[in-house]
Amino acid sequence: MQPVTLDWRGPFSWPGFERENGQQPIPSISGVYLQTFHNGRDFVVYAAGITRRRVSTRFREHTRKYLSGEYNVLHAPSAERGIRREIWHGWAYARSHQEEFVERQNEITEAVRGQLAAFRIFVADPGSENRLLERIEARIMALLYEQPSPFSELPDRGMHLAPRRPEEPPIPVVSKAACRLLGIPGRFDV
Repeated sequence: MQPVTLDWRGPFSWPGFERENGQQPIPSISGVYLQTFHNGRDFVVYAAGITRRRVSTRFREHTRKYLSGEYNVLHAPSAERGIRREIWHGWAYARSHQEEFVERQNEITEAVRGQLAAFRIFVADPGSENRLLERIEARIMALLYEQPSPFSELPDRGMHLAPRRPEEPPIPVVSKAACRLLGIPGRFDV
């Protein structure tokens, strides 16, 4: 089987933070994206995601969810070193702790802005076949969870992922980047 190539482009800025961090805006493509932190030498991968729409459109949705407390918020300087230090725990906790969120909203919003400004985004367009995109996202997240500590603790857990099913043949992937993306090998199967 012919390998699928992930030709990572980036780093790019989180939309709306280009002036703060001096990074270029995300190109208008769909596909797979990585949310990373730069540690001065390498890029520490926090999460992989997919979108069938433009990446910038998907990131506007992510921004709203960060600012409303739905997502986990990290201390960016710690995350740049691969260390997970939560300022706010989103997801189910956030839904049952809205009063706490309102009380801490200024602190959390400031941390969100710091995290979004610190993110360095990479994008790749392996095509638009839905199942392939889902398998790539799931495998990248599994690779991140398999890294040595502390990097394996940085990514969020509990994402809705759709890895390769037993009846699906493996698809080889070649991952190319101009810089080092920690946890993402040059070759893997999805």
